[in-house]
Amino acid sequence: MGAKEAFLAEGESINVRVAGRMISRRIMGKASFAHLQDGDGRVQLYVARDGVGEEDYAAFKKWDVGDIIGVEGTLFRTRTGEVSVHATSIKLLAKALLPLPEKFHGLTNLEQRYRQRYVDLIVNPEVKDTFVKRSKILKAIREYLDSKGFLEVDTPILVPLEIGASARPFVTHHNTLDMDMYLRIETELYLKRLIVGGMDKVYEVGRIFRNEGMDTKHNPEFTTIELYQAFTDYYGMMDLVEELYKKLALEICGSYTIQYQGNEIDMSKWERLTMVEAVRKYADVDYNSWTSDEDARADAKRLHVEVSENATRGAVLVELFDAFVEDKLIQPTFIYDYPVENSPLAKRKPENPLFTERFEYFINCTEFGNAFSELNDPIDQKQRFEAQVEAKRKAEPNCNAEVDYDYVTALEYGMPPTGGLGFGVDRLVMLLTDSASIRDVLLFPTMKPEV
Repeated sequence: MGAKEAFLAEGESINVRVAGRMISRRIMGKASFAHLQDGDGRVQLYVARDGVGEEDYAAFKKWDVGDIIGVEGTLFRTRTGEVSVHATSIKLLAKALLPLPEKFHGLTNLEQRYRQRYVDLIVNPEVKDTFVKRSKILKAIREYLDSKGFLEVDTPILVPLEIGASARPFVTHHNTLDMDMYLRIETELYLKRLIVGGMDKVYEVGRIFRNEGMDTKHNPEFTTIELYQAFTDYYGMMDLVEELYKKLALEICGSYTIQYQGNEIDMSKWERLTMVEAVRKYADVDYNSWTSDEDARADAKRLHVEVSENATRGAVLVELFDAFVEDKLIQPTFIYDYPVENSPLAKRKPENPLFTERFEYFINCTEFGNAFSELNDPIDQKQRFEAQVEAKRKAEPNCNAEVDYDYVTALEYGMPPTGGLGFGVDRLVMLLTDSASIRDVLLFPTMKPEV
């Protein structure tokens, strides 16, 4: 529906065949009106006894709203300007055994909408619009990366070991190999193996699985895009993010300025602050004034920010950032140069090895992506992996965390200087469709089964 409507002049008629779901009907004696809906939109039907015949008209009156029907007839424009089909033949194609709800929206039915997305899509056209935009966003991202010479690849979803990262994996068992396997929590380490192998620009649109909490920004399975480019660094990734997000705002929303949950976001202006500068600006605390870890912990205590009794200066800086900075970052902002303590895969800054060449970017007080100048020193990487695994085993004695020594071996063959970036597709779709919850942008969000 829709292709011929725009060219239909007043008084003109065109022979058509249409099919779709009947979503409304008004029976008026010898003639009736109905609305038919398909994947492109809705069209009005004019069904009269003298048009389709007495037998078919009698059958039509017994059909239900929700039934799927096929119609042949002439397309015309009514005196009120509405494009309609004057039916000459009508046929029932599929029977709906359950009635469509009259109202399928609002807070009281929100959970039912997520559980029965198929009904939600039928009766709430704006829901479909969100997922059409999601598809367009992914297409635009792929077009942008492809135009920059990136190659899309696929890496394993089932992986043989639990790495030391803080995310908790889902565990399954491979019967033939008689071994436990894990659903991936990232695509990073396999993609960087490809950089070692000489594939200088790669990306993956990947489904990720984390056995953790659920809220408006988190679902156990979600989609990320990770990309890696040889012979660049985190500054190159900043430029890429800024260019990509401007392109997406224009293509999807028609403007650099977008509305998100009551805030006006200007995607054409991006601020860049080091973490030290951001904490100084918003918490009025200067990292450079600390001469020891004790000084840092004392400032945290003064500001009523809880840190561990052996927290380092870098760890305290991150806690102060979380407490005082993140909720101020409404407009697009890069926060870069992160402490080495919480950046196990990022390259150290040559001029200050306590910090790494890492950034995250924030919009509307939410982190949207994470990027590094990738660590390519296998000795340093091995030490950081081993420390990470040891810390995880202490925190979770029953975990099976292991060092990915094969990845260390890959680095020993030499990885060129590389910039890497990862960002969540779902949060990006939320932003560009003004959706409040991640469940609004997932066709089938994870739900506890109904009893």
